[in-house]
Amino acid sequence: QVQLVESGGELVQPGGSLRLSCVASGSIFSINVAGWYRQAPGKERELVATISSGGSTNYADSVKGRFIISRDNVKNTVYLQMNSLKPEDTAVYYCNAEIFTSELSVLLTHWGQGTQVTVSS
Repeated sequence: QVQLVESGGELVQPGGSLRLSCVASGSIFSINVAGWYRQAPGKERELVATISSGGSTNYADSVKGRFIISRDNVKNTVYLQMNSLKPEDTAVYYCNAEIFTSELSVLLTHWGQGTQVTVSS
């Protein structure tokens, strides 16, 4: 089975930077679109950024110009570089990936367990 594990979340001061990592493991043939989502207490989960298998990216307006999503297809890892962090970026960040487990398998979406990012003085 496929597992996604996020890491890198921690307490950081406003204006600081963090890099989140999401490592996919298990039976993986290829990863299609991957992305990062976040959810603050009492709010709906929202899309932060996505990256296609070819490297095309999309960002939420709230993080555009500050965050950078990238991927390493050899390592099956997706990254989220977060710069100029603001208190409103505080949330649990979740990794999401569309994964083929074999050449002829269906494309399924997988989620990681989440990693807490807290931006505060």
